[in-house]
Amino acid sequence: MHQAHQQGHRAGGSPSPAGGGWLEKALPGLSLFTMAMTVPQVWAVWVDAQTAGVSLLSWGAYLVAALLWFFYGLGKRDRTIWVACIGWILLDAAVVVGVLWRG
Repeated sequence: MHQAHQQGHRAGGSPSPAGGGWLEKALPGLSLFTMAMTVPQVWAVWVDAQTAGVSLLSWGAYLVAALLWFFYGLGKRDRTIWVACIGWILLDAAVVVGVLWRG
């Protein structure tokens, strides 16, 4: 029982981040996958000049959230958070700027 309790904790006694090793390993790949799923929206706005139906409010909110998460990750010195946020900031800003520029 004592060993099972300790497996989910670090040496300092606090729970391991993100619930365990497998999730920590999966998150960077998942982040890249979801960013890749966003590239078609950026392409549609910049290459195809299609801004109809693209919500500036939504993408602006995503950009603000990515910026806040970036600074949170820096403050926590959590590379998994802040590195991923760089990609999100670039993608979200590309959509926002593209809608403002072309819309």
